[in-house]
Amino acid sequence: MIEPSGKAVRIDAWLWAVRIFKTRSQAAEAVRAGHVKIGGKAVKPAVQVVPGDTVRVWKNHHEYILEVTATVSKRVGAPVARTCYIDHSPPPPPRELFAAPPVRDRGTGRPTKKERREIDRLMGRRD
Repeated sequence: MIEPSGKAVRIDAWLWAVRIFKTRSQAAEAVRAGHVKIGGKAVKPAVQVVPGDTVRVWKNHHEYILEVTATVSKRVGAPVARTCYIDHSPPPPPRELFAAPPVRDRGTGRPTKKERREIDRLMGRRD
């Protein structure tokens, strides 16, 4: 088993090792695209991360705020990976806030004039 250490590790390798990204190339691409920030600054994939750093990751329309507690350069299991950072991310919004889109039964044909007006009002196309 690989023990977490306090040595400096590349940010792309650390993100991959603690299972934030599935592959190291995805982690490096996210860093290059500016989706990863250390201390509020966009960085390059070769930048070193050490315990105590704050890493912000934008992935799948969600921001992760991670405080590095241990560094690993090899990929580790999920239970060990969770011990390498403290997650300060805000909780996702509740699912009730998103209204389900209207559903038309299959085979009912084209919408009537009244239904079309309601759809346009819902989409914000007309008053």
